[in-house]
This record gives sequence, structure tokens and C-alpha cells, in this order.
Amino acid sequence: MRRSILLGAAGILAMTSHHAWAASHAAQDEPACACSGSRAEAAADITFRKIYSAEWSWRQTQLADDEDSAGSKISAELPDVSPEAQQARLTKWESVAKALDAIDRSALSPENQINYDVYKAQIDVLINQQKFKDYQRPLTSDTSFWGNLAGTARKSFADEQDYRNYIAQLGDMPRYFDQQIANMRAGLTRGFTPPKITLQGRDDTVSSVIDIDKPEDSVFYKPFETMPGSIPDADKTELREAAARAIRQSVIPAHKKLLAFLRDEYIPNAQPSISAADLPDGKAYYRAKIREFTTLDLTPEQIHQIGVDQVAEIHAEMLKTMKDAGFTGTLPEFLQFLRTDPQFYAKTPEELLKDAAWIAKEFDGVASKWIGRLPRSRFAIVPVPADIAPYYTGGRGGPGIYLVNTYDLPSRPLYSLPALTLHESAPGHAFQMPLAAENKDLPAFRQNSYISAYGEGWALYCEWLGQEMGIYKTPYQRFGMLSYQMWRAARLVVDTGIHSMGWSREQAQQYLHDNTALADHEIKTEVDRYIAWPGQALSYYLGEMAIRQDRAKAEKALGPKFNIRAFHDAVLELGSVPLPVLNEHIDRFIASGGVGPYPDEE
Repeated sequence: MRRSILLGAAGILAMTSHHAWAASHAAQDEPACACSGSRAEAAADITFRKIYSAEWSWRQTQLADDEDSAGSKISAELPDVSPEAQQARLTKWESVAKALDAIDRSALSPENQINYDVYKAQIDVLINQQKFKDYQRPLTSDTSFWGNLAGTARKSFADEQDYRNYIAQLGDMPRYFDQQIANMRAGLTRGFTPPKITLQGRDDTVSSVIDIDKPEDSVFYKPFETMPGSIPDADKTELREAAARAIRQSVIPAHKKLLAFLRDEYIPNAQPSISAADLPDGKAYYRAKIREFTTLDLTPEQIHQIGVDQVAEIHAEMLKTMKDAGFTGTLPEFLQFLRTDPQFYAKTPEELLKDAAWIAKEFDGVASKWIGRLPRSRFAIVPVPADIAPYYTGGRGGPGIYLVNTYDLPSRPLYSLPALTLHESAPGHAFQMPLAAENKDLPAFRQNSYISAYGEGWALYCEWLGQEMGIYKTPYQRFGMLSYQMWRAARLVVDTGIHSMGWSREQAQQYLHDNTALADHEIKTEVDRYIAWPGQALSYYLGEMAIRQDRAKAEKALGPKFNIRAFHDAVLELGSVPLPVLNEHIDRFIASGGVGPYPDEE
């Protein structure tokens, strides 16, 4: 999951804050040709491009940098997140929606009709996030606005200006934190917080910033440990001194104030219920989140039943694979065996990291057989930072990075590592997202936005595809893949159960315990994630189902003409899109005879 590597509480869109990058790329959207006989279409294209280019450039100024921000530049400031600024954003996006409604979609070029559908979905989500005031709960069970800022320290700093801009950000933290605290207090007043149970111990991520001996020990000082050789030594010294001063005078005091607020006010009085239905206008809020994360118009009841049906199908496959492994007991006994036998667990963090690297290289060996256009970008494999590891998922991936959680090694089974790696690294998140960013045929708002149903659906499809690619060498590894498939199918049951059917936290944990091979520690962190982040867990399996259904349709229609590389390229060339847009694109792929976007690479 990209997750947050995805933008935590903001949900569907990993909207970036690379101001200069966005401004430069807005210019790439040239007006359509106003040729004779196509003036109406050209005029509509021009109007549409002006709308999205201006809004996208403006959107970048509204968001804080984090480690997932695209582009290479570091912003010089943190955004204004005051109620007044939030209202201004709502007004802006509502005006954009009105302008979009005034465009005759049928008058747009075929390419811009797709762009229109993707862009309008983005704007609709942004409006809903503002209307429901998502900014009043800028944290989930394992992500937060302060954690996102710490992630900026893991970005690459290119030049002296990046460092000066970053120091300015550090100095602006007290103002930014004060605004976030005010928003959280407003949410607290109306009962709009993450559930109290999911916040237990989360203040540790704040205290870890404070509990240091000197500024140089801070995570925020990391960029200054190794600086580009192009910066003169005297300037390096000056910048390091300024960074230490900003950490001492601004960063630590801001975190101290936040810590007191969390411990004394926010966590003790947070929402006692775990259900989104009990939030203000909760039923409508959950339906909006279903639409946001799945891009589909499905009811909680429909999704719940899909989950129940898929769990039953996968259960049958798991039993067969258990027999293939030579195990003669029951499924619960097999799950207990997998959770407890030392042969399935790394003895050191380094062993886990090296195994993940080996699996990633195994995919490299077969990549060109399955996908035609490969991204230029590469990724690092690094451990999840210690301060967030106890509450973090097993791994997350995104542009340039595959995070592997080495905390509590008995909760990180090696038999699941191949599936996790395919999902989070290549050909999953650390592959798909850079491929979209490198596709210069897409407008910037498609290159650098993330829709969970598509992105998580692709990553989960990659786990399933590992069977055909030969990544799973043993029945245990294949069972690990099936357990992960079961985990995502079970999420459909658990998420809807929690947020619309009155399920308890213990009931959700027990359901995952009985149906997956997940370790108990991971089950607890996962359930808390679903509780604190309504709807996000629904995107994975529904997205994978859409891709697998599209593939089956293409295979049946094209017969011997079907080319798996061409199909995957057709899926990946889109960037991140709503599932109905993907379905229509594959219909066009079939109609074209199954010719991919890069025929010379097939």
C-alpha cells in the first residue's frame, strides 16, 4: 500500500506540492488545434485545459511536502490550513466543478474526454473532503500530518536553495502546528476524530522528536548529514547551524505543544465508537468514502456480500494449497503452524531486507516478458523508521522506495514476503507510480495523482500475477499469496462490518485471524487502520477484480491475438484512473485488435 506513503487522511489523491514543477508542466498543456471543421471541439479542449492547468498549479501550493511529493524541489513554506483557507479551497473547487459542468464533454477530443472523466472525479472527491471537513482529523491510526513532515527529511535535496527552503519550513512549524491543533480541536468538539482505541500510543511518534540530546540527533536534521559537493563548505556550515537552530527553537517547541494537546485533550476525549456511522452525518460520510476509494457506486451491503463470496472461493484454494504442502491437519492448525514455526521467520532485520531485495531482483529477471514499457526510476529497500514501526503495516512502496517493516520479526513471515514485495515494489507501487509520472503524454494531474482503487488494485493484481511469473517457489509462498488475497477480500467484509453493520474491534480481529495467515500483531494494526480510515481498505480487492475481469474479457475477445505485455501496457499507460475509465479503455484496446500503446516493444 502506498499508502501513507499515500497522503494519510487526505485519502484518494496523493496530491503533490512541487510548486515549481507544477508550474512548468502546466505550460505543456498546449491548446488543441483550432482547425477548420473542428472549431467547437478545439474550443472545448482549450477551455478544459485552461481550467485544469490553472487549478492544478494552484493545488500544489495548498499542500505540504512529504516524502511522496513528486518533483525534485523543496517548498519554501508550509501551507495555510486555517478554517478560512479550507473554506477558500471549497469555494475554489466548487467553482471548478461549475466550470466543468458548463463544458460539453462530447465536444472534447477522445483523449480529453478521458482526461475530463479523471479530472472531474478528482474534483468531486476534493469537494467532498472539504464538505465533510476531513482536515479536522489530519491523522489515521498510522499516519499523521506531523509524520508526513518527517517524511520530507527522507527526500533528496538537490541544491542550496532546497536546504534554505527546508529550513524555512522548519521555522514555520509552530504556526502550522497551531493551525492543525485548532482544526483537530474543532473536530473534537463535534465528535469527528479517529476512534480513541486507534490512538493509543500514537503520541510516541511525537515524543520521539522531543526526546533527543541535541538537534543533530533529530530526524529533521538528516538531510544535513550528507550534503551535495556543489555547496561550498562555508555555506554547509551555515546551513547546518541554521537547521540546528530551527530544530531547537521551532521544531521541538511545536512538537511539545502538540504532545501536550494529544495527551491531555485529544486522545482522552476522542470518539469512543469505532464506526464511521457514528460520526457526524456518518452514513453519508461512509458512502462518500466508498465512492472516493472504490470509484464505484456500491452500497456497504453489496460490498459486504462480494467479500463473503470471495472469501469462500479463496478458502477453497487455500485448502488445496495446504494439501500441496503435505499438511494433513485442519486449516486452523495449518495457520497456527505458519504463525509459530521458526523456519518461516527471519532471525535478523538484515535477513528480512535481503530476502526482499532478492525477490525484487527475481522480478527484474522476468519483467520484460510481462510488461513492455519499464520505468526509468529505481527504488531503494529500507526499513520502516523505528518511531512508527510498531503501528505501521508490514511494508509500503512508492516512487523511489520500498519500506519493509523489520519491527517484531515474528510478525513478518517470509512465506508472505514475495507477495508483499510484488505489491509494494515492482511491478506494484514503486513501479506503477513512476511509470505514470514518466508518461509525458499525460497531463500533470494524471501523472502525479493516485486513485486507490486503481493503484491498490494493480498492486494486488501483481501479487496474483506472481503465480504466472514463477515468483512463488513453494506451496508455502503460494499460500502466503492466497492469504494476502484472502486478507484483501476479508477487508470487504470487515470494513463494511465495522462501519455500517455494528461489528466490534474484536469481531473484526477474529475474522482475520480465522481466515488469513496474518500474525496477530499485524491483525491488530490492520484492523485499527480500517477503523481509523473508513473505506480505504475496500479499494484493493475491488480494484484487482476489475483488472482481472478486464483481462478475462480481453483474452476471450482476442483469442490468439491476446498479448499479455500489450494488455499490461494498456493498463499502465493510463496513470491512476477511476475503474469505469479503465474498463472503457480496455474495451477500446479490444476493439483495436489488442494492439498496445507501444507496439514496437511488444
